[in-house]
Amino acid sequence: MPDNKPELDPQSKARLKLDSDWDIFDISPVIHEGLAVFPGDTPFKSEFLMKTEAGDHLTLSKFSGTVHLGAHTDAPNHYARDKEGMSDRSLHYYLGPAQVIDVQVARGSRIRLRDVQHKKISTQRVLFKTNSFPNPDQWNNDFTSLSAEVVQWLADQGVVLVGIDTPSIDLADDKVLESHTCVHQNNMAILEGIVLTKIPEGLYELIALPLKIKGADASPVRAILRSKRGLI
Repeated sequence: MPDNKPELDPQSKARLKLDSDWDIFDISPVIHEGLAVFPGDTPFKSEFLMKTEAGDHLTLSKFSGTVHLGAHTDAPNHYARDKEGMSDRSLHYYLGPAQVIDVQVARGSRIRLRDVQHKKISTQRVLFKTNSFPNPDQWNNDFTSLSAEVVQWLADQGVVLVGIDTPSIDLADDKVLESHTCVHQNNMAILEGIVLTKIPEGLYELIALPLKIKGADASPVRAILRSKRGLI
């Protein structure tokens, strides 16, 4: 499996005391002004207020954009009225053993129970690799989503978080939000917009902590997977 960690010089490695027993895999797209967002949502924009290149004593910038940028998690108030926002969510959802499963179905369709019921679910966090949103910088409306029956099947097995390598666990034009609704009914969490292109099926540890933004309906995350070196 390719190692997508940046190379560090020996001095930096010693200073950071890197744990060589772990492989770390970044599953977050780069946030920049070309990152695709849902049509009609607010794209990312950054502005430099000061720059060392311009002679300032430091570099200082600001940014704006939807909280559903790139790899992100939805808070319950995004899909259920008067429910908790991002700052009130337990972090336990977003940290712990996770399983990547590869499910290939027709573009623009939902993953159904028949597509996954042969899979053995081994962790409380399940991430779906669909390869149906291949370029985070280019919007395509025909990405794959989950279905309520799959979310319920996972909930019945004790799963607390569902993730997917597309912008949403529901279809792009869905206004009913059947998968989001089922997540809410089972008090689960959602992770969307992750990049699993180079990640094979298997067991990992997920770390995808949201920002503590009061009342927010979502938050970008720096999502990573890690595994003991040599296991994947």
